[in-house]
Amino acid sequence: MITLFQALNLILNVVWFIMIAHIILSWLISFQVLNIRQPTVAQIWYGLNRLLEPVYAPIRRFLPQAAGLDLAPLVAFIVLIIMQRALINNAGFFYGY
Repeated sequence: MITLFQALNLILNVVWFIMIAHIILSWLISFQVLNIRQPTVAQIWYGLNRLLEPVYAPIRRFLPQAAGLDLAPLVAFIVLIIMQRALINNAGFFYGY
């Protein structure tokens, strides 16, 4: 059971870092610090979009449209943090306490 806890925690941490990278990269692109015409930036940007779009798409269906503002990453990030906290708060179950 400890291995299951550690695996779930690792998966949530990896998703957290991918989401942080996507959010920071979107800000850098929006403020024109980075340019999508650069091949490396474009590959990273489109790769992160392909990874996270299955997470964001169901959230976008339920959120109202906001002009020029995508709230799906924020909602997904909050849900991810709640899942991490719930896993950590129930660690006793995995350790057999």
